[in-house]
Amino acid sequence: MTPALADTERLATVTPPASEDPGRAKPVILVVDDVDENREILSCFLEAKGYEVLEAPDGESALGVVESRPIDLIILDEMMPGLSGSQVLERLRQRFERNRLPVIMATAKDGPEDVVRALALGANDYVVKPMDLAVLLARTETQLSVKRLTDELELKNDFIRSAFGRYLSHEVVASLLARPEGLQLGGTQKTVSLLMCDLRGFSALAAELEPPQVVRLLNNYLGAMADVIARFQGTIDEFIGDAILALFGAPESRADDAQRAVACAVAMQTAMASVNEQNRRDGLPEVQMGVAVNTGEVIVGNIGSHRRTKYGVVGAHVNLTSRIESFTLGGQVLVSEGTLQAAGGSLKVGERLSFRAKGFALPVNVYEVKGLSGRWRLDVPERVRALLPLRAPLPVRFQMLHGPRVLSEVAEGEILRASSNSAELRSATVPPAHSEVKLRMLGPDGREFPADAYAKVTADEATPGAFVVAFTALPAELKALLNAAVVAPPDRRLP
Repeated sequence: MTPALADTERLATVTPPASEDPGRAKPVILVVDDVDENREILSCFLEAKGYEVLEAPDGESALGVVESRPIDLIILDEMMPGLSGSQVLERLRQRFERNRLPVIMATAKDGPEDVVRALALGANDYVVKPMDLAVLLARTETQLSVKRLTDELELKNDFIRSAFGRYLSHEVVASLLARPEGLQLGGTQKTVSLLMCDLRGFSALAAELEPPQVVRLLNNYLGAMADVIARFQGTIDEFIGDAILALFGAPESRADDAQRAVACAVAMQTAMASVNEQNRRDGLPEVQMGVAVNTGEVIVGNIGSHRRTKYGVVGAHVNLTSRIESFTLGGQVLVSEGTLQAAGGSLKVGERLSFRAKGFALPVNVYEVKGLSGRWRLDVPERVRALLPLRAPLPVRFQMLHGPRVLSEVAEGEILRASSNSAELRSATVPPAHSEVKLRMLGPDGREFPADAYAKVTADEATPGAFVVAFTALPAELKALLNAAVVAPPDRRLP
């Protein structure tokens, strides 16, 4: 085709733009035109303005260049042999959005219908031959500025997703990025299934371990549990020491939120086997976790101040979830009556337990989950092993606790039967169910072993004058002592 550019003398009359940042890579422009002189003029002009320029004599060659290296902008002729500019544009838009690869159409066809058609096909701009090089430069710089701003915004969004994705779910991050009001303070009332878990006896373990060991143990546990929660589309609201609070139903609600929350809790208990396997490899003690799931109305949204904000939940049901979780034993999943009703008939549960909770006038009913049928087909790993009799009662001293605080004087007792995670004690002092106790075992000479065991009193049936405890922390030397005292063949020893 005949050259359609303005006279080359125009090159000298165009005012050069301000100097580019020397640290920034040159933008790469691809000039596609079947006329050699047109390509040469444009290349010389754009290179003089600080751009790197590549050339292609036809549409197929242009597509090959785009495949071989990154291009920042294309100046594309319309009328060429083989593929037309419009056909090349259609193929480009199958792979690249307008803001990813801007295309300026350059053609002698200047009818309104031609311009409309080019823009409809995905062109970013349209210039008519013979071209005014100053106009072409201005439009090129405009499109490259838009692309640069888009790239910078995407980089910032990627950083936000990467950084905050370590603290919030991808759904929360996407919600914050998608809506202008995403970071505004305030909340809405929603029905949410809340999952809360923590390790049994963690405070006692942390006191006996070196700080790096505590961090390693926490990371093994929290990392594994976070992966399970993400798999079941839960939103991690926060880590509180060794505890996790997760939401099902915020920011997005689904019809099966309660069922997924319980399935997640069961899967988390199953995953504890791999957590303890890693702990053994790292020379760390095994740990046990309790999980509670409660469903109710809460206020969910951005909470805090304009300087520091967190996405979270508040309300009585958050407190109730924490209260239910405090009653769980290691390896146990407890759900509220609200969760049981919301999850439908898929839950397999044990007997109902009732307790009083602050802020709730009526007794709170909870159920121990055994598993789920239907879609999930999950079972909670066996928690209680049969208690084995000891050759002779093992003397112990114990005190009731509330967190780190001691609530009672030292009481005397003796262990009658034991398993790897529980024991039956006989004593004149019988602590109430769900209370926490610290135990010191005594050797044959009546001396206390220096290591403490921690346990929670269960509601399990015991012989008269006795009670059953579930160990939350049992040091290896005390487990060895129980093993030596158990009346059982070697294959029945406490694992």
